[in-house]
Amino acid sequence: MRSILIALTLATAHTAPPADVIRPSADPVPLVNASRPLSVTYTYKGEQHTLDDFLTRTKTNGFLVLRGQKIVHERYTGANRTTRFQSWSMAKSFTSAAIGVALKEGHIRSLDDPVTRYVPELRGSGYDGVSIKNLLRMSSGVEWDEAKDVPKMQAAAAKGLPLTPMVTKRGSDWEPGTQFEYNSMNSYVLARVLTEATGTPYHRYVEKKIWRPAGMAGTARIDADGDGNSLGYCCFHATDRDYARFGLLFLRQGKANGKQVVPASWVKASTSPSGVNPRYGLHWWLGGGKDFMAAGFGGQYIYVSPEHNVVIVKSTTSTGAHDQEEVLAAFKAVAAAVSG
Repeated sequence: MRSILIALTLATAHTAPPADVIRPSADPVPLVNASRPLSVTYTYKGEQHTLDDFLTRTKTNGFLVLRGQKIVHERYTGANRTTRFQSWSMAKSFTSAAIGVALKEGHIRSLDDPVTRYVPELRGSGYDGVSIKNLLRMSSGVEWDEAKDVPKMQAAAAKGLPLTPMVTKRGSDWEPGTQFEYNSMNSYVLARVLTEATGTPYHRYVEKKIWRPAGMAGTARIDADGDGNSLGYCCFHATDRDYARFGLLFLRQGKANGKQVVPASWVKASTSPSGVNPRYGLHWWLGGGKDFMAAGFGGQYIYVSPEHNVVIVKSTTSTGAHDQEEVLAAFKAVAAAVSG
């Protein structure tokens, strides 16, 4: 993990990818301020820890807890409620939601369709014949080393280079659908599938079908490559409150402001075990119970606890080290503490 952090920091230290702006809703979902002090302890690996210590150790800059639409806790360090935090891989869960909407609308015929049905230029690559479903559950079989290859993708995007040539050069390592391997290029390809299937650029489709209908209150940016293709695997820039609204959308089975935004069937499918990894759904990480979360490297999280009616957002600007199992332990304790 540390090598990825260093490489990505170097890749983006002096340049930034092109970005598209997505506009807020005319009818934002209201979040009611009911903030109160939060003193929580949790046990991890046989040792007791405090929430304050956890947030300090993981260099957390933004931490927000919703119970329903009530903000029961919100704190910032070196940031504030208007700070637009880099999502990193939390973006993958937005990409999944958009794919679910496109499927419902008939733009995508079936998750069993090969991605080359929509992006024919990938014929002859490792993605030739691989289903959309196997990209969503990180089982494409395409040759990949997340630690080494993501920094290369990010560096190319930061230089304004197109990423599709990197995709077409990838071969296949194993039979799709037979195992799990986390692969950010899968999510980039899914964003391309969405664009080609809907005839609408990824960022505009997300704005029209997810961001605005879900009642987001602020503008956001989504980074793109040199061809203007949104990255899809990372790089939303948004406030913690709007990330929380996305979590709230999934807490409420895809509804916002009384309207169905993401099909309830998609919410259930994408937050259930995928069949190749019991702790991963369709671009969502699973908590081992009914809880689930969008996760980005360095400590970015949108955690959802249906059991406790709670959404937790954790953001960092320094991409500090973290242990996802400890994160889950801390979040579960916070959700239980505020649910009473």
